[in-house]
Amino acid sequence: MVSMEIGPQPQPQIAAPQRGANGYKRKHPSICALLFLPGLRARPMPAPSETRTVPHSISLINTLAAGLGLALILGILAAKARLPALVGYLVAGVMIGPFTPGFVADAEIASQLAEIGVMLLMFGVGLHFSLEDLLAVRRIALPGAIVQIAVATLLGMGVALGWGWSVAGALVCGLALSCASTVVLLRALETLGILDSFTGRVAVGWLVVEDLAMVLVLVLLPPVAGWLEGGAAQAVPPGAPLWQALGLTLLQVGGFVLLMLVVGRRVFPWILWQVTRTGSRELFTLCVVAAAVGIAFGSAALFGVSFALGAFFAGMVMRESEFSHRAAEESLPLRDAFAVLFFVSVGMLFDPWVVVQRPLQVLAVLAIIMVGKSAAATALVLAFRYPLRTALKVAASLAQIGEFSFILIGLGGNLGLLPREGQSLVLAGALISIALNPLLFRMTAPVQQWLREKSEFARRLEMRDDPLAELPLSTHEKFLARQVVLVGYGRVGRRIAEALAVQDVPYVVAEQNRDIVERLRGQGIPAVSGDAADPAVLIQAHIARARLLVIATPDTLNVRQMIATARTLNPEIETVVRTHSEEEARRLEQEDAGKVFLGEEELAQSMARHVVARATA
Repeated sequence: MVSMEIGPQPQPQIAAPQRGANGYKRKHPSICALLFLPGLRARPMPAPSETRTVPHSISLINTLAAGLGLALILGILAAKARLPALVGYLVAGVMIGPFTPGFVADAEIASQLAEIGVMLLMFGVGLHFSLEDLLAVRRIALPGAIVQIAVATLLGMGVALGWGWSVAGALVCGLALSCASTVVLLRALETLGILDSFTGRVAVGWLVVEDLAMVLVLVLLPPVAGWLEGGAAQAVPPGAPLWQALGLTLLQVGGFVLLMLVVGRRVFPWILWQVTRTGSRELFTLCVVAAAVGIAFGSAALFGVSFALGAFFAGMVMRESEFSHRAAEESLPLRDAFAVLFFVSVGMLFDPWVVVQRPLQVLAVLAIIMVGKSAAATALVLAFRYPLRTALKVAASLAQIGEFSFILIGLGGNLGLLPREGQSLVLAGALISIALNPLLFRMTAPVQQWLREKSEFARRLEMRDDPLAELPLSTHEKFLARQVVLVGYGRVGRRIAEALAVQDVPYVVAEQNRDIVERLRGQGIPAVSGDAADPAVLIQAHIARARLLVIATPDTLNVRQMIATARTLNPEIETVVRTHSEEEARRLEQEDAGKVFLGEEELAQSMARHVVARATA
């Protein structure tokens, strides 16, 4: 597993910090030391002969206090600057790391805390992993993610080889630059309110495939380290053939996966149920955390697989329980706290001087992350005949790197594959790309508009012939007049369509997911593919002669555009809108958006009717 061993990188301009007999590195007191270690403020640094041994527990407390406290302050400042809080956590690590003046946290303890952070982080990924959501967008997410990883890896390898790195170091660097941060993406999509939209599902599915690919890389990298000119950590004796190393590793991983899928899926949900019956919230939380850490440790001790893979499968088997949502909720504070410590420990690896000493290399890394990956993703999404808007949003989602990159560079450094400067370059790219990612999301709409106005190629892309973008000529006349136009065919839209079919009410579906449109047409249901915010999509659904527009998609960002287009073409049309936000519902009602249904309110009314009917029966 990853060992975040941290040590100063030799710099000609700055003398390497010296370590005293008490285990602390001597540096000039920083604001961090003044805030969290007041004892350092009044005492001069003792001579080696006068130092006392500091208890290990005090070093742990110092690391926790400095890391969490400074991460809180800088995280708040980052949030106020409309940046991801993750930027603040990484900068906090830089400030208490060995490359900046002031207090230096204990590297060994930070490494162990980072290990726990990785376990809980991967446990959360497994707990939220949904095979159903992935399969819904598999036709674009699976090939798209694989091709994009290959493109970014090749770009990273090419640049690193040009710098004179070894093939092994170039490969690790390229892989680290290829995988985006799920944490950053989810928070960005939630902020924009498009997490449940089709674009959001594609982006999340894309990153799920990337995460699975990186889990496989973490499993296979140690046994092939020797073959890649690597270091000492080997899964087989030195000199053994590569196929033997890979075979042994895959056999161990396969045994662990089989055990978890056959036994774990039944045993751990049963244990969780038994603990739930005690009625103790503390025991429930303890059971969840113990399962995450225990399975991760057991997988490493018994099967030789990484902590990350063990924790990921712990989350997956826990998801099989009916209490999975509660498990996610109860473990969230602890997962967040240790995730912060993980990002802080990663920041400690970053040498800020690399930005000054190697600016061209930093720019090259940024170009791969923000231009190379985004261009590849845009081309892939457009190749699958999805709209330009979806392509730009997915591209913005991938224009950053995060937690898997950090885990990978830590493992690569520990195996002796990645040079120290490589870690700093990847971290510099991560910090800058994460900081700029919200700006990229805000730029997608202006860029789309600019491309439409200035680029003939972009206009041709949006006007190209697409058999799914218009209704077939054989569509019956009853679907072309006085019909219902249903936008979105998810969980809500599907139920509305079923109710309309029972009453023999004609309807046309407008849906962004091309797979769903193909399936509906195979069932004889008229459907058009595209974003209903684009007037052309509603025109193809014959909105001008429709009776009703029903917007069943959870994406409320473009509701107003859909309603405006519908009323422009059909002033008499009625509109029905779905929303999850009370504030958004009030705004839509004030803007005369038609009938607005709020999910929680409708649920409460249905339950109230049932309760009243039963109570008065």
